[in-house]
Parts: sequence; C-alpha cells; structure tokens
Amino acid sequence: MMKRRDIIKNLSVLPLAGAMGSGITAKAEGKNEKEWGPKKIKIPGEYETTSPLSLGDIKVQIFSALTDMKNQLEKAGTSMANVLKVHMTLAEPNKNLAPLNEVYGDFFPDPKPVRSFSGAALDQMGRDGVLVQIDCIAYID
Repeated sequence: MMKRRDIIKNLSVLPLAGAMGSGITAKAEGKNEKEWGPKKIKIPGEYETTSPLSLGDIKVQIFSALTDMKNQLEKAGTSMANVLKVHMTLAEPNKNLAPLNEVYGDFFPDPKPVRSFSGAALDQMGRDGVLVQIDCIAYID
C-alpha cells in the first residue's frame, strides 16, 4: 500500500509527463531531443514602461492593442496566424463588444483563435480611459 507522501511525490511528477513524453518519442524515432519544445522567451518591449494608451473609442483602442500585439509577435518570429487563444478584459461589455468585434476579426486569419473575455466597470480597468486589456498565447513555428 502506498503511503500518502509517496502519492503526493508521484503527483508532483505528472505535469512533467507531457514534456518528458515528447523527449521519449523523439528518442524512439531517432530525432534530436532539442528539435522542439515549448519555451518562453522575453521580447524586448517597444516602450520604456507600458504601451501608450491610444485614447479614443473601443475601435481605436482595440486597433492599437492588436497592432501592438501583431508587432510583438512578429518580433518573436511568429504571427497572428499562430495565435491559439486571446483573452480580453473589456470595460462595459454590453456597450463595447459589438464595436470591438468590428475591428477584431480583421486581425486574425481563419481559423480564428479561441477567444474569451471578462467584463469590468470603467473604474476597474487600471487607468482612466482604458476600455480594453488584451493578451494572447501563440506558438512559434
């Protein structure tokens, strides 16, 4: 019978199974283990602190945010076509979602990435005038 401590130790190894599994597969196929693997890289920002806020309506802000995202992805060696998931925090979503959608779709080729959003009141967005905050997860070929 396994002791509780052994069970917990075994559980802590589980998140690594996917990473280890890809290495095992590569070895079995005679490939170099370092051919591909998930990695995080830091891309130097274009701005000293935070990106400048393009004041204006939601269309102006989402255009500015997605243009900046596109530029940062290209610096990292990828593109909007490789975006897997986008999350947005949107001020006053009942008012701003439809105009946001008018701009958003033009930035991503089909198939579009998975998208989620959360709504917030204007005073919860961090700075006056901010209507949208956006981030994404993308892969590099």
